[in-house]
Amino acid sequence: MAQGDKETAERLKAEVAGAKNVIAVMGAQLEAEAGALDDMLAGLPNLPFPDVPEGEDEAANVEIHRFGKPPTFDFAPKGHDELGAALGMMDFETAAKISGARFVVLSGLLSRLDRALAAFMLDLQTGEQHGYAEISPPFMVRPDAMFGTGQLPKFAEDSYATTNGYFLIPTAEVSLTNMVRESIVEADSLPRRYTAHTPCFRSEAGAAGRDTKGMIRQHQFSKVELVSITRPEDSEAEHMRMLGCAEEVLKRLELPYRVVELCTGDLGFGARRTFDIEVWLPSQETYREISSCSNCGDFQARRMNARYKHAEKDNRFVHTLNGSGLAVGRTLVAVMENYQNADGSITVPPALVPYMGGVEVIR
Repeated sequence: MAQGDKETAERLKAEVAGAKNVIAVMGAQLEAEAGALDDMLAGLPNLPFPDVPEGEDEAANVEIHRFGKPPTFDFAPKGHDELGAALGMMDFETAAKISGARFVVLSGLLSRLDRALAAFMLDLQTGEQHGYAEISPPFMVRPDAMFGTGQLPKFAEDSYATTNGYFLIPTAEVSLTNMVRESIVEADSLPRRYTAHTPCFRSEAGAAGRDTKGMIRQHQFSKVELVSITRPEDSEAEHMRMLGCAEEVLKRLELPYRVVELCTGDLGFGARRTFDIEVWLPSQETYREISSCSNCGDFQARRMNARYKHAEKDNRFVHTLNGSGLAVGRTLVAVMENYQNADGSITVPPALVPYMGGVEVIR
């Protein structure tokens, strides 16, 4: 314009205006593509450790060791649901009237046994030998917390959401692990070991078969959870320590079990290595999972932005681990079935008698 070339100036103005439109259109497209990329990346599972057994499904899992021998009976052993109903202390029909399928009402001494198991587990895990800090965490969490531990977006259909944006926890792992989210912790504060006894809520979408009967797979159950936050170089040793802490529960209850390492095809979404503890159930004549202990490496830490101060100007991602110490309902099932008597009564394991007010037999 200063040179009097109005034609060129108008053309340049039009180009600039057009460029603004292109920038707006391309910006929206970039945002959409970036969102799609983030969604794709969020759905990618963790990478197994190189020495994890390879396989497509649970058939390729590797047994590590066993403890105890399955009991022998001079009568046909009954399932926990039959035993509980005969005692008049386990009621699935009333639970169905209240809440629908896959719920139970426990009463009397079975309810007390359930409470005793949880207290026994907490006392063991928080004791001087195991040293987990007991936490009473929230049972409802924000979507960010579910994303941080890997429940979202992949397992949204297995989760219960409230009408105002919260999720009911599927495991206390979510609450406990997220205690270090979006923070930088001091290296000398690691490892951090947390435990909690909480209800757990799962829709069990797609689950079917024999586990829909009884207490093996329910929409609501309780669990004593173990979570460790460590430095990377310590996580594999911490994993073995956590496994030992979970096994100790079954050893003291004198319940036969085995430990298996999951193959690559059976690993959970966020785990690099997982050991399952499987307890013997006489009614099924097989071992059934009662705990999973997993090392997630820095997978969850990256999703939560959880770091530790490695050096003055060097912050690194922590490693996170989680395990059941143990699932209370399944432990109740195992006690009932392994300690059943011919007359339908249940002998209380010696370790639990003090928690039962001296009751030695449930009749």
